Amino acid sequence: MVFKRLKADLDAFLERDPAARSRLEVAILYQGFHAIVFYRISNWLWRQNLRFIARFISQIGRILTGIEIHPGATIGCCFVIDHGTGVVVGETAEIGDNVTLYHDVTLGGVAPSVDSAAQVGTKRHPTLGNGVIVGSGAQILGPIVVGEHARVGANAVVTTDIPACMTAVGIPAKVIMPRDKSKTGEFRAYATSPEGVPDPVQQILDQMRNQMTEMQKRIDELEQEKTSRSKDDDDEGGNSEPGRQSSVA
Repeated sequence: MVFKRLKADLDAFLERDPAARSRLEVAILYQGFHAIVFYRISNWLWRQNLRFIARFISQIGRILTGIEIHPGATIGCCFVIDHGTGVVVGETAEIGDNVTLYHDVTLGGVAPSVDSAAQVGTKRHPTLGNGVIVGSGAQILGPIVVGEHARVGANAVVTTDIPACMTAVGIPAKVIMPRDKSKTGEFRAYATSPEGVPDPVQQILDQMRNQMTEMQKRIDELEQEKTSRSKDDDDEGGNSEPGRQSSVA
């Protein structure tokens, strides 16, 4: 089973990295793949309750690759870590199939240190659905869910759930656009988008500016109506005064 998963991982590198020329090149030269090999072995040992040996092997992998994946994490097939230095995957993280992480990505927990046996096994790290792409430097923190085929932009800090087929950017990350669901199988390096990535804060400011412009127009219209009404009242008052005087005479 482990070797079958590793073959699928090799094929995933060839599919998503245009610089990869052969399985042999990936197997020998790609540190992201080396980290996955160490993870697959240490995870098997972890599930056999050989926890110390599993951690020992994962630490060797960390020293050799610069990528830290806890052996207790759950990772599906066709997993790719591209330019992977600095990637951290926590113990209770869950990663689906066909997921891609770039360098300096953290799937971290925000809970305090475990102080009692009752807290062991508590979900502290994120869950990434199938087909998720996480750009370089992104931090996904806490027991949140990133939906299938979602994208997380570079350097984003994600602390809330992201719906499926959506893109999130910024600090803190905000959902900025839906993806075309007809293109959910399309791979885009570094979680880039052909539609462009608008600044969500600028979008809000633009909306507020448009609303203020509309309000100012409405205020001007109301002031003009009030001025016209006052003028009409003055004219009517001036016209009726002479008639009143003549009737009295």
